[in-house]
Amino acid sequence: MNLKDHHTTKELERLYRTEKDARLARRIHGVYLAAKGLSCTQTMTITGAARRTIQQWVHKYNKKGIDGLKDMPRPGQPTKLLRRDELRFCKRIDAGPIPQDGVSVLNGPAIRRILEHEFGVLYSTQGLYDLLHRLGYSRLCPRPQHEKADPRVQQQFLKN
Repeated sequence: MNLKDHHTTKELERLYRTEKDARLARRIHGVYLAAKGLSCTQTMTITGAARRTIQQWVHKYNKKGIDGLKDMPRPGQPTKLLRRDELRFCKRIDAGPIPQDGVSVLNGPAIRRILEHEFGVLYSTQGLYDLLHRLGYSRLCPRPQHEKADPRVQQQFLKN
């Protein structure tokens, strides 16, 4: 396998040993082994990668160096809630329920209704939980507390 001289073998060895991303480190290791003169079969045995995969690593390294070995962004389905509305949605959730919500604590179904009525988007239950997780919320929910609850009376009750 022919490699371009983007890095010396010592630099490649240092790069693959110090790389924190395991996938990238494995790719650099494969290129390092090729740079050391190992055959594709020997590199396959050491890295556990297929022949075509190693050939692709070498080709990408020759074309763009280490940057060619990095993962490219993977496009997914665009979010239904627009990015510009996320901050407004977070503020609405942080503010807690309003009387029109009909609940004392915001839960999944209540948040789905908010998204549908106030933001015009419809999420599945799992899609909603994925959105909340991406925005930094957990699935934990505080115990509901009645609006007329009096903590002093409750403490007095517990003492007696």
